[in-house]
Amino acid sequence: MTSEQFNFLRSFLKEQSGLVLGEDKRYLLDSRLNPVAREFGFENLAEMVVALKRPGSQKLATRITEAMTINESFFFRDMTPFDNFRKVMLPHMLKERANTRRLRIWSAAASTGQEGYSLAIELLEQKSKIPGWKIEIFGTDLSSEALAKASAGKYSQFEVQRGMPTTMLMKYFKQDGAEWVVEPAVKSMVSFRHFNLLKDYRSLGTFDIVFCRNVLIYFDRETKSDILNRMARQMAPDGYLVLGAAETIIGLSDEFEMVTGSRGLYQRRTQKGATTQTPARLVGANKGIAPTALYNRGLKAS
Repeated sequence: MTSEQFNFLRSFLKEQSGLVLGEDKRYLLDSRLNPVAREFGFENLAEMVVALKRPGSQKLATRITEAMTINESFFFRDMTPFDNFRKVMLPHMLKERANTRRLRIWSAAASTGQEGYSLAIELLEQKSKIPGWKIEIFGTDLSSEALAKASAGKYSQFEVQRGMPTTMLMKYFKQDGAEWVVEPAVKSMVSFRHFNLLKDYRSLGTFDIVFCRNVLIYFDRETKSDILNRMARQMAPDGYLVLGAAETIIGLSDEFEMVTGSRGLYQRRTQKGATTQTPARLVGANKGIAPTALYNRGLKAS
């Protein structure tokens, strides 16, 4: 593949998905796109690029984009976000949404579904605190292949062993031959949809919590800022944003501020520059109220 063809693919992927590839990422194109080239009957990537430039190559274009944007995922990946969900976000939402008993969560890079199902399992572990609540976990991704696997809710032994505690595996999955299948109680809480983060978000509705982890690192500065600001417009005034450990909003958006003591966790700013609500964990700390009391108080009948 010539430098001209490499640069064409870089520009194509940037336009289609926002993915930014440096000169040092040529190996990534080789490893991910050579199988695609063989799948479509091409001898090499150079032949595939020629075909991609022709009219009527949408199927090939889609396959290339999906191959380059599939990211690794596993259950309860990096436990910190799930600890923050259990200890900070959920107590706050139980208190502030006690009247409506509604909660919408967006897994903005759902991949093969492990993040969404992990959140559903976390909520089911707290089910005594959320009776009568309507909870929606909405997963989106650019890859149709990944979403098909997510929707099926079937995982190999290797996949469930990565992050899923044995007790939860036995409780929320059933074994089907060599695969483990998500139980209906978990599956019913999560839905998936094909979506490109470069597109208009308004059709998605409003969310209380957005998980957008390990996605922004692939975009340039301008695209990161645009995504963050558009996400903010689809979030509740006291909504939470969860980013990956290597990601930050600093210098990219004024719509959020960091939640003190909670790595990777941000909350919407008010017009005065402070969050609408103080996280429940901090309320409890300031008033000497135990977290359990905050949960119970949030579930008081309206």
